[in-house]
Amino acid sequence: MERTFIMIKPDGVQRGLIGEIISRFEKKGLQLLAGKFLQLDEEAAKKHYEEHEGKSFYDPLLEFVTSGPVFAMVWAGDNVIALTRAIIGKTDAVTAAPGTIRSDYAVHTNFNLVHGSDSVENAEREIPIYFSEHQIVSYEHTIQRWI
Repeated sequence: MERTFIMIKPDGVQRGLIGEIISRFEKKGLQLLAGKFLQLDEEAAKKHYEEHEGKSFYDPLLEFVTSGPVFAMVWAGDNVIALTRAIIGKTDAVTAAPGTIRSDYAVHTNFNLVHGSDSVENAEREIPIYFSEHQIVSYEHTIQRWI
């Protein structure tokens, strides 16, 4: 099973969308392995977004993601990265496909509610920023019996 990192950003938390966002992944049959409500500090934010350092949106992004609590999660499933990215939608809320989280709820590209790993490599880099291996719970998910 593939794993991915998903984070509901401060705008999603403040708008009360944690349950709605989790529900979208659960309804798809994905498996939640870990979840944590936390306030990101600058060090963790810099580590998470290190690939964007030097870009024009880097500093505002760090300021935004540390401005309020986030909800960090680890999800698993067959093709979980591609599936969660499809559920989340494109970064730009205007071009996100109808029915995606960002199309349905995001009001601006800078306030796009949720982050999802875009590759196995990034998931493997992002997950340990938020969770130690003993905080990730492995269990048999009924759907795994038939995949």
